[in-house]
Amino acid sequence: MSRFQTTRWSLIAAAAHETPAHARPALEQLCRAYRPPVLAYIRRSGHAAIDAEDLAQAFFLRFLERGWYTDADPRRGRFRNLLLASLRHFLVDEHAREVAAKRGGGAAHDDADAVQLQADEETPEQAFDRAWLGTVLARAMARLQREWMMAGKQSQFAKLAPLLVERPDRDAVGKVADASGQRGNTVSVQVHRMRKRLRQLVRLELMQTVGDREALEEELQQLRVVLEAGA
Repeated sequence: MSRFQTTRWSLIAAAAHETPAHARPALEQLCRAYRPPVLAYIRRSGHAAIDAEDLAQAFFLRFLERGWYTDADPRRGRFRNLLLASLRHFLVDEHAREVAAKRGGGAAHDDADAVQLQADEETPEQAFDRAWLGTVLARAMARLQREWMMAGKQSQFAKLAPLLVERPDRDAVGKVADASGQRGNTVSVQVHRMRKRLRQLVRLELMQTVGDREALEEELQQLRVVLEAGA
């Protein structure tokens, strides 16, 4: 059996034509994990922080209760795409409802913070993708940290972790080496191995949100573009 057939995303897609009870537990895990991108999109769309929290909560409830995942197809879809498309649809509906309420005599809502966000150069889609990438990296890093903790190397991880995200220069490696009483080459090798393992964990994390290997590679490529754009 392909390893992709056992991912949460594939299980969700398979359960889409059966009963929501089969899909909901796995889907709720993904929704909790990837709440930050949803909030980023809503905020960048011009909503104030307190409103964004309420809208995100309402969105996920509707996403689950109305079974918006029932059109999921792991052969051509990624959870990120499904979530983003569903979120756009949700916000359009919410905007229409608010307009209708104002026409009926509701008070207009003016938020200076929201106006500032709308004027920002970053689009809601860019904010969503950036937050998605940040979530993937954070979850992979957390898994890496747990592995080192289980090996009894928490203090060593704390010293090396700052060197993982960006390629460390010689001075940074030298400081860690001096602090830990190791040679610089030894620290460099440790960092190289940790970075390799972190890349593996990123792939494992993304496997939970795609349906097959081709989709995984496409997702990795798109997220590399997001990473380079934010560099």
